[in-house]
Amino acid sequence: MPYPYVLLSAAVSLDGYLDDTTPERLLLSGRADFDRVDEVRASVDAILVGAGTIRADNPRLLVNSPERRAARVAAGRPAYPLKVTVSDSGELDPAANFWHTGGEKIVYTTEKGADRIRALGIAADAVPLGPEVDWRRLLEHLHDVRGVRRLMVEGGGTVHTQLLRQGLADELQLVLAPLFVGDPSAPRLFGPGGYQGGRLRLVESRRIEDVVLNRYEPTAPGTGPLPAAADRHWLALACALAADCPPSETAFSVGAVIVAADGTELARGHSREAGDPVVHAEEAALAKLDPADPRLPAATVYSSLEPCARRSSRPAPCARLILDAGVGRVVTAWREPDTFVTDADGTGLLAGRGVDVLVLPEYEERAKEPNRHLL
Repeated sequence: MPYPYVLLSAAVSLDGYLDDTTPERLLLSGRADFDRVDEVRASVDAILVGAGTIRADNPRLLVNSPERRAARVAAGRPAYPLKVTVSDSGELDPAANFWHTGGEKIVYTTEKGADRIRALGIAADAVPLGPEVDWRRLLEHLHDVRGVRRLMVEGGGTVHTQLLRQGLADELQLVLAPLFVGDPSAPRLFGPGGYQGGRLRLVESRRIEDVVLNRYEPTAPGTGPLPAAADRHWLALACALAADCPPSETAFSVGAVIVAADGTELARGHSREAGDPVVHAEEAALAKLDPADPRLPAATVYSSLEPCARRSSRPAPCARLILDAGVGRVVTAWREPDTFVTDADGTGLLAGRGVDVLVLPEYEERAKEPNRHLL
Protein backbone atom coordinates (compact mmCIF):
# COMPACT_ATOMS: atom_id res chain seq x y z
CA MET A 1 0.00 0.00 0.00
CA PRO A 2 1.20 3.57 -0.60
CA TYR A 3 2.61 5.38 2.40
CA PRO A 4 3.22 9.09 2.99
CA TYR A 5 6.66 10.47 2.25
CA VAL A 6 8.31 10.18 5.68
CA LEU A 7 10.80 12.91 6.58
CA LEU A 8 12.76 12.51 9.82
CA SER A 9 13.96 15.77 11.38
CA ALA A 10 16.39 16.06 14.27
CA ALA A 11 19.21 18.13 15.71
CA VAL A 12 22.12 16.54 17.59
CA SER A 13 25.34 17.49 19.30
CA LEU A 14 28.69 16.55 17.78
CA ASP A 15 28.65 13.38 19.89
CA GLY A 16 25.14 12.39 18.77
CA TYR A 17 22.92 13.51 21.65
CA LEU A 18 19.44 15.01 21.32
CA ASP A 19 19.50 16.68 24.73
CA ASP A 20 21.35 16.75 28.01
CA THR A 21 20.05 15.67 31.44
CA THR A 22 19.30 19.11 32.90
CA PRO A 23 15.66 20.13 33.52
CA GLU A 24 15.81 22.75 30.77
CA ARG A 25 15.67 21.65 27.14
CA LEU A 26 19.04 21.93 25.40
CA LEU A 27 18.68 24.29 22.42
CA LEU A 28 20.87 22.82 19.71
CA SER A 29 19.82 25.13 16.87
CA GLY A 30 19.57 28.88 16.46
CA ARG A 31 17.04 31.34 15.07
CA ALA A 32 17.74 30.66 11.40
CA ASP A 33 17.41 26.90 11.74
CA PHE A 34 14.24 27.16 13.81
CA ASP A 35 12.81 29.23 10.96
CA ARG A 36 13.86 26.52 8.47
CA VAL A 37 12.06 23.92 10.58
CA ASP A 38 9.00 26.16 10.62
CA GLU A 39 9.14 26.28 6.81
CA VAL A 40 9.33 22.48 6.63
CA ARG A 41 6.38 22.16 9.02
CA ALA A 42 4.36 24.49 6.81
CA SER A 43 5.09 22.26 3.79
CA VAL A 44 3.83 18.96 5.23
CA ASP A 45 0.41 17.45 5.87
CA ALA A 46 1.18 16.06 9.32
CA ILE A 47 3.81 16.20 12.09
CA LEU A 48 4.49 13.20 14.33
CA VAL A 49 6.25 12.91 17.67
CA GLY A 50 6.40 10.03 20.10
CA ALA A 51 4.65 10.07 23.47
CA GLY A 52 8.04 10.29 25.17
CA THR A 53 8.77 13.58 23.42
CA ILE A 54 5.44 14.99 24.60
CA ARG A 55 6.30 14.01 28.17
CA ALA A 56 9.89 15.27 28.05
CA ASP A 57 9.59 18.45 25.96
CA ASN A 58 5.89 19.40 26.07
CA PRO A 59 6.07 20.69 22.47
CA ARG A 60 3.43 22.77 20.72
CA LEU A 61 4.44 21.75 17.17
CA LEU A 62 3.03 24.83 15.47
CA VAL A 63 3.65 26.66 12.23
CA ASN A 64 4.76 29.90 13.85
CA SER A 65 4.87 32.16 10.81
CA PRO A 66 1.51 33.91 10.15
CA GLU A 67 2.51 34.25 6.49
CA ARG A 68 3.08 30.53 6.14
CA ARG A 69 -0.22 29.74 7.85
CA ALA A 70 -1.99 32.17 5.54
CA ALA A 71 -0.36 30.53 2.52
CA ARG A 72 -1.61 27.12 3.65
CA VAL A 73 -5.15 28.44 4.04
CA ALA A 74 -4.99 30.17 0.63
CA ALA A 75 -4.01 26.82 -0.87
CA GLY A 76 -7.09 25.17 0.64
CA ARG A 77 -5.22 23.50 3.50
CA PRO A 78 -5.73 23.88 7.26
CA ALA A 79 -3.57 26.53 8.90
CA TYR A 80 -1.74 23.86 10.88
CA PRO A 81 -0.68 20.34 9.85
CA LEU A 82 -2.38 17.38 11.52
CA LYS A 83 -0.54 16.59 14.78
CA VAL A 84 0.16 12.89 15.36
CA THR A 85 1.53 10.94 18.29
CA VAL A 86 2.03 7.27 19.10
CA SER A 87 1.47 5.59 22.45
CA ASP A 88 1.04 1.90 23.19
CA SER A 89 -0.21 2.59 26.71
CA GLY A 90 -2.29 5.71 26.15
CA GLU A 91 -0.72 7.18 29.30
CA LEU A 92 -0.66 10.81 28.19
CA ASP A 93 -1.08 14.09 30.04
CA PRO A 94 -4.38 15.76 29.07
CA ALA A 95 -2.86 19.14 30.01
CA ALA A 96 0.09 18.87 27.58
CA ASN A 97 0.53 21.68 25.06
CA PHE A 98 0.23 19.17 22.23
CA TRP A 99 -3.56 18.89 22.72
CA HIS A 100 -4.33 22.57 23.24
CA THR A 101 -2.54 24.26 20.36
CA GLY A 102 -2.73 24.00 16.58
CA GLY A 103 -5.31 22.08 14.62
CA GLU A 104 -6.47 18.46 14.55
CA LYS A 105 -4.76 15.75 16.61
CA ILE A 106 -4.62 11.99 16.30
CA VAL A 107 -3.15 9.29 18.56
CA TYR A 108 -2.23 5.85 17.24
CA THR A 109 -2.40 3.32 20.00
CA THR A 110 -3.63 -0.11 21.10
CA GLU A 111 -7.17 -1.12 22.07
CA LYS A 112 -6.36 -0.64 25.77
CA GLY A 113 -4.56 2.61 25.03
CA ALA A 114 -7.58 3.97 23.14
CA ASP A 115 -9.84 3.22 26.12
CA ARG A 116 -7.46 5.05 28.44
CA ILE A 117 -7.19 8.09 26.10
CA ARG A 118 -10.98 8.38 25.89
CA ALA A 119 -11.31 8.02 29.65
CA LEU A 120 -8.82 10.86 30.14
CA GLY A 121 -10.90 13.10 27.90
CA ILE A 122 -7.97 13.92 25.62
CA ALA A 123 -9.08 16.06 22.67
CA ALA A 124 -7.79 13.81 19.91
CA ASP A 125 -8.92 11.06 17.59
CA ALA A 126 -7.69 7.80 19.16
CA VAL A 127 -7.04 5.13 16.51
CA PRO A 128 -6.32 1.61 17.83
CA LEU A 129 -4.05 -0.48 15.61
CA GLY A 130 -4.44 -3.79 17.42
CA PRO A 131 -2.56 -5.32 20.36
CA GLU A 132 0.52 -3.22 19.50
CA VAL A 133 1.33 -0.27 17.25
CA ASP A 134 2.24 -1.38 13.73
CA TRP A 135 4.10 1.35 11.82
CA ARG A 136 3.02 0.11 8.39
CA ARG A 137 -0.64 0.11 9.40
CA LEU A 138 -0.17 3.56 10.92
CA LEU A 139 1.30 4.96 7.69
CA GLU A 140 -1.39 3.30 5.58
CA HIS A 141 -4.10 4.85 7.75
CA LEU A 142 -2.51 8.30 7.51
CA HIS A 143 -2.26 7.98 3.73
CA ASP A 144 -5.59 6.34 2.93
CA VAL A 145 -7.90 7.73 5.62
CA ARG A 146 -6.38 11.08 6.57
CA GLY A 147 -4.98 11.99 3.14
CA VAL A 148 -1.44 12.59 4.42
CA ARG A 149 1.11 12.67 1.61
CA ARG A 150 4.05 14.21 3.48
CA LEU A 151 4.75 13.34 7.11
CA MET A 152 7.38 15.14 9.20
CA VAL A 153 8.69 13.17 12.20
CA GLU A 154 10.31 15.24 14.94
CA GLY A 155 11.22 12.48 17.37
CA GLY A 156 12.17 11.19 19.64
CA GLY A 157 15.02 8.79 19.23
CA THR A 158 12.92 5.66 19.66
CA VAL A 159 10.54 6.71 16.88
CA HIS A 160 13.40 7.62 14.54
CA THR A 161 15.12 4.31 15.25
CA GLN A 162 11.99 2.26 14.56
CA LEU A 163 11.19 4.01 11.28
CA LEU A 164 14.74 3.70 9.98
CA ARG A 165 15.12 0.11 11.14
CA GLN A 166 11.92 -0.88 9.31
CA GLY A 167 12.96 0.95 6.14
CA LEU A 168 10.07 3.40 6.31
CA ALA A 169 11.94 6.72 6.33
CA ASP A 170 12.31 8.44 2.95
CA GLU A 171 14.58 11.22 4.16
CA LEU A 172 16.62 12.23 7.20
CA GLN A 173 17.23 15.92 7.87
CA LEU A 174 19.95 16.03 10.50
CA VAL A 175 21.30 19.24 12.01
CA LEU A 176 24.73 18.99 13.64
CA ALA A 177 25.33 21.49 16.45
CA PRO A 178 28.89 22.55 17.45
CA LEU A 179 28.84 21.31 21.03
CA PHE A 180 29.37 18.15 23.08
CA VAL A 181 27.06 16.67 25.69
CA GLY A 182 29.31 13.88 26.88
CA ASP A 183 26.77 12.33 29.24
CA PRO A 184 26.07 8.63 28.49
CA SER A 185 22.72 8.89 30.30
CA ALA A 186 21.47 11.66 27.99
CA PRO A 187 19.08 10.76 25.13
CA ARG A 188 20.67 9.86 21.82
CA LEU A 189 19.18 10.12 18.35
CA PHE A 190 19.38 6.40 17.59
CA GLY A 191 19.06 3.69 20.16
CA PRO A 192 20.48 0.16 20.31
CA GLY A 193 19.67 -2.00 17.32
CA GLY A 194 19.21 1.07 15.19
CA TYR A 195 19.67 1.52 11.47
CA GLN A 196 21.36 -1.52 9.94
CA GLY A 197 20.53 -1.05 6.27
CA GLY A 198 23.81 0.13 4.79
CA ARG A 199 24.99 3.61 3.97
CA LEU A 200 22.71 6.58 3.46
CA ARG A 201 23.12 8.87 0.46
CA LEU A 202 24.04 12.50 1.27
CA VAL A 203 21.88 14.71 -0.97
CA GLU A 204 22.58 18.10 0.61
CA SER A 205 24.90 19.70 3.13
CA ARG A 206 24.28 23.33 4.09
CA ARG A 207 25.62 25.70 6.74
CA ILE A 208 22.96 27.60 8.71
CA GLU A 209 24.67 30.07 11.02
CA ASP A 210 26.80 27.86 13.28
CA VAL A 211 25.04 24.55 12.58
CA VAL A 212 25.17 22.27 9.55
CA LEU A 213 22.13 20.68 7.92
CA ASN A 214 22.75 17.33 6.25
CA ARG A 215 19.99 15.70 4.21
CA TYR A 216 20.19 11.95 3.59
CA GLU A 217 18.19 9.37 1.66
CA PRO A 218 18.22 5.63 2.40
CA THR A 219 19.72 3.38 -0.26
CA ALA A 220 19.39 -0.18 1.07
CA PRO A 221 16.57 -2.19 -0.57
CA GLY A 222 13.89 -3.83 1.48
CA THR A 223 13.80 -7.53 2.15
CA GLY A 224 11.23 -10.01 0.94
CA PRO A 225 7.81 -8.76 -0.16
CA LEU A 226 7.69 -5.72 2.16
CA PRO A 227 8.44 -2.33 0.57
CA ALA A 228 11.11 -0.06 2.00
CA ALA A 229 11.51 3.65 1.37
CA ALA A 230 14.65 2.96 -0.66
CA ASP A 231 12.62 0.70 -2.96
CA ARG A 232 10.62 3.74 -3.99
CA HIS A 233 13.75 5.78 -4.69
CA TRP A 234 15.30 3.08 -6.87
CA LEU A 235 12.09 2.32 -8.73
CA ALA A 236 11.65 6.00 -9.47
CA LEU A 237 15.16 5.96 -10.99
CA ALA A 238 14.26 2.94 -13.12
CA CYS A 239 11.18 4.78 -14.40
CA ALA A 240 13.32 7.83 -15.19
CA LEU A 241 15.80 5.66 -17.15
CA ALA A 242 12.93 4.51 -19.37
CA ALA A 243 12.81 8.03 -20.78
CA ASP A 244 16.35 7.52 -22.15
CA CYS A 245 15.22 4.76 -24.51
CA PRO A 246 15.23 5.48 -28.25
CA PRO A 247 11.58 5.61 -29.34
CA SER A 248 10.03 2.50 -30.83
CA GLU A 249 6.69 1.49 -32.31
CA THR A 250 7.29 -2.20 -31.65
CA ALA A 251 8.73 -2.38 -28.11
CA PHE A 252 8.26 -0.80 -24.72
CA SER A 253 10.67 1.70 -23.21
CA VAL A 254 11.90 0.27 -19.91
CA GLY A 255 14.55 1.22 -17.34
CA ALA A 256 16.26 -1.08 -14.84
CA VAL A 257 18.66 -0.77 -11.89
CA ILE A 258 20.40 -3.53 -9.95
CA VAL A 259 21.15 -2.68 -6.31
CA ALA A 260 23.16 -4.65 -3.74
CA ALA A 261 21.78 -5.37 -0.28
CA ASP A 262 23.88 -2.58 1.24
CA GLY A 263 22.44 0.01 -1.15
CA THR A 264 25.31 0.05 -3.65
CA GLU A 265 24.16 0.52 -7.23
CA LEU A 266 25.68 -2.35 -9.22
CA ALA A 267 24.43 -1.57 -12.72
CA ARG A 268 21.71 0.15 -14.69
CA GLY A 269 20.33 -0.19 -18.19
CA HIS A 270 17.49 0.72 -20.50
CA SER A 271 15.80 -0.72 -23.57
CA ARG A 272 17.68 -0.37 -26.89
CA GLU A 273 20.77 0.82 -25.05
CA ALA A 274 23.99 1.50 -26.99
CA GLY A 275 22.31 1.19 -30.35
CA ASP A 276 21.16 -2.40 -29.87
CA PRO A 277 17.58 -2.35 -31.23
CA VAL A 278 16.39 -5.40 -29.29
CA VAL A 279 18.23 -5.33 -25.96
CA HIS A 280 15.96 -5.13 -22.89
CA ALA A 281 16.62 -3.02 -19.81
CA GLU A 282 17.29 -5.86 -17.34
CA GLU A 283 19.41 -7.64 -19.94
CA ALA A 284 21.51 -4.50 -20.51
CA ALA A 285 22.07 -4.02 -16.77
CA LEU A 286 22.95 -7.68 -16.06
CA ALA A 287 25.41 -7.74 -18.98
CA LYS A 288 27.53 -5.15 -17.15
CA LEU A 289 28.13 -7.48 -14.19
CA ASP A 290 30.26 -10.56 -13.66
CA PRO A 291 27.79 -13.48 -13.42
CA ALA A 292 29.84 -14.70 -10.45
CA ASP A 293 29.50 -11.42 -8.54
CA PRO A 294 28.78 -12.59 -4.97
CA ARG A 295 26.46 -9.62 -4.37
CA LEU A 296 23.90 -10.75 -6.95
CA PRO A 297 21.96 -13.32 -4.85
CA ALA A 298 21.11 -10.68 -2.24
CA ALA A 299 20.56 -7.90 -4.79
CA THR A 300 17.29 -6.38 -5.98
CA VAL A 301 16.42 -5.71 -9.62
CA TYR A 302 14.23 -2.64 -10.14
CA SER A 303 12.42 -2.49 -13.48
CA SER A 304 9.79 -0.04 -14.66
CA LEU A 305 8.01 -2.91 -16.45
CA GLU A 306 7.88 -6.45 -15.13
CA PRO A 307 10.66 -8.63 -16.62
CA CYS A 308 9.53 -10.42 -19.76
CA ALA A 309 8.64 -14.11 -19.61
CA ARG A 310 8.74 -14.70 -23.37
CA ARG A 311 10.49 -12.96 -26.25
CA SER A 312 11.43 -13.73 -29.85
CA SER A 313 14.45 -11.45 -30.24
CA ARG A 314 16.75 -13.34 -27.82
CA PRO A 315 17.00 -16.96 -26.64
CA ALA A 316 16.36 -16.09 -22.98
CA PRO A 317 13.72 -13.68 -21.63
CA CYS A 318 14.68 -11.29 -18.87
CA ALA A 319 12.95 -13.31 -16.18
CA ARG A 320 15.17 -16.26 -17.10
CA LEU A 321 18.28 -14.02 -17.06
CA ILE A 322 17.37 -12.86 -13.55
CA LEU A 323 16.88 -16.44 -12.38
CA ASP A 324 20.19 -17.51 -13.94
CA ALA A 325 21.93 -14.64 -12.14
CA GLY A 326 20.55 -15.90 -8.82
CA VAL A 327 18.85 -12.61 -7.93
CA GLY A 328 16.27 -13.17 -5.24
CA ARG A 329 14.18 -10.00 -5.34
CA VAL A 330 12.52 -7.89 -8.04
CA VAL A 331 10.58 -4.63 -7.69
CA THR A 332 8.52 -3.35 -10.59
CA ALA A 333 5.96 -0.66 -11.34
CA TRP A 334 3.83 -2.07 -14.14
CA ARG A 335 2.58 -5.48 -15.18
CA GLU A 336 3.19 -6.09 -18.89
CA PRO A 337 0.05 -5.55 -21.02
CA ASP A 338 -0.87 -7.78 -23.96
CA THR A 339 0.30 -5.22 -26.52
CA PHE A 340 3.07 -7.39 -27.96
CA VAL A 341 2.90 -10.64 -25.95
CA THR A 342 -0.35 -12.15 -24.77
CA ASP A 343 -0.62 -13.52 -21.24
CA ALA A 344 2.77 -12.13 -20.30
CA ASP A 345 3.51 -13.04 -16.70
CA GLY A 346 7.14 -12.47 -15.79
CA THR A 347 6.03 -11.86 -12.23
CA GLY A 348 4.41 -15.27 -12.02
CA LEU A 349 7.43 -16.99 -13.54
CA LEU A 350 9.80 -15.37 -11.07
CA ALA A 351 7.56 -15.90 -8.05
CA GLY A 352 7.09 -19.54 -9.02
CA ARG A 353 10.85 -20.01 -8.79
CA GLY A 354 11.11 -18.45 -5.34
CA VAL A 355 11.92 -14.84 -6.24
CA ASP A 356 10.27 -12.17 -4.10
CA VAL A 357 8.42 -9.91 -6.56
CA LEU A 358 6.98 -6.62 -5.37
CA VAL A 359 4.73 -4.48 -7.57
CA LEU A 360 4.36 -0.81 -6.58
CA PRO A 361 1.36 0.32 -8.62
CA GLU A 362 1.71 3.93 -7.48
CA TYR A 363 4.62 4.15 -9.98
CA GLU A 364 2.66 2.67 -12.87
CA GLU A 365 1.85 6.03 -14.48
CA ARG A 366 5.52 7.00 -14.44
CA ALA A 367 6.41 3.74 -16.15
CA LYS A 368 3.72 4.27 -18.76
CA GLU A 369 4.70 7.84 -19.59
CA PRO A 370 7.36 7.10 -22.27
CA ASN A 371 5.04 4.42 -23.69
CA ARG A 372 1.83 6.43 -24.17
CA HIS A 373 1.99 6.05 -27.94
CA LEU A 374 1.74 2.26 -27.54
CA LEU A 375 -1.25 2.18 -25.21
